[in-house]
Amino acid sequence: MSDALLSTLAEALAELVTAVETSEDEDLDPDTAVKWLENTGHTLGRLGAADRRTLDGLFREAALRESAGPRRDELLKVSEGLGLTEDAYAAGRGAAPEGARRPGTPEGTRPASPTASATTPPTASPDVACDAVAEHVLRFAALVREADPATPVPTCPGWTLADLTRHLGAVHRWAEHLVRTRAAVRVRVRDLPLDLPTDPAAYADWLTAGVESALSVLRTTAPDLPVWSPGADPHARYYPRRLLAEAVVHLADAELALGGAAGAIDPRTAADAIDHFLTDAPYIPWIAEPLAHLGRDGAVLRLTARDTGAVRTLVLGGGGFTWSRDAGGAEPAAGVTADTGELLLLLHRRYAADDPRFTHTGDRELLDDWLAATAL
Repeated sequence: MSDALLSTLAEALAELVTAVETSEDEDLDPDTAVKWLENTGHTLGRLGAADRRTLDGLFREAALRESAGPRRDELLKVSEGLGLTEDAYAAGRGAAPEGARRPGTPEGTRPASPTASATTPPTASPDVACDAVAEHVLRFAALVREADPATPVPTCPGWTLADLTRHLGAVHRWAEHLVRTRAAVRVRVRDLPLDLPTDPAAYADWLTAGVESALSVLRTTAPDLPVWSPGADPHARYYPRRLLAEAVVHLADAELALGGAAGAIDPRTAADAIDHFLTDAPYIPWIAEPLAHLGRDGAVLRLTARDTGAVRTLVLGGGGFTWSRDAGGAEPAAGVTADTGELLLLLHRRYAADDPRFTHTGDRELLDDWLAATAL
């Protein structure tokens, strides 16, 4: 089925659900409306985790194509009402949408989700994230400017430093375009003019010019502006965090390629990048699908930061996983401890799990299974 057909069908369903939920009692019998919405929720609840997230994204895209106002607000509620969002499904609402109700009736009590998600305040504010992006990209540019562009990057097999620089610069231009144009649907990097220099030796200057332009747009855009995103948060505030995670990890790639060791990563910056990764992972198809078939339902994996004492507790199951920033709940089947920056690079496969900087407890195969399933 084509992307255009999927988008059209999702938009039609969102329009129909919204029309049913907002219709007056004299136009549509309330019991009939609730029954229809519940049956639709049950049907969609049988979808796999990856398909639920895809449909959630299509509903959000349909909503964001509307002008700001009550109609957009209603369309943005469709996914939650049908139990498709991460919070709704984790709280057990995927099979029957408790949010499906008639206007004027009391809203049902909604249990709190155990999942830290896009609704959880980020560690870094957009302004702080923009400052950190600028710092990391300038460090990256200084490294590659004096290096051979053909230098292999071991942590990105098949890539050279020129490829790595081109990728990072393309991400900046992609994010700037999405936010500046208030994109309501996905735009692919390959469809954008990158104005890439013909000489790889000029890539470093091209990179710094691009990030300055992108950050100028991000700093002057309201963080809560609705914008399409590939992750859980369809707002402009998503992109400073995304660019920061990219800058931190790819700076480490360049350092590992040129010096054999990555520099220290600020714990707060690394923590935000870890949270960003865990929040986005369910929305990345090539991660969501392997996790849905991992067969480790109920298993608990804990990441502990040696330098700060902070933890991330991951619970597998339900076609994916949930995570929280606390050590409560079930005893973990497996755990790994390292400094925050090292944990970030482990999650991104820049360090191997058997590196001596990591301390392991419990079922090591659980960690290996997780890392294999979440490979980017």
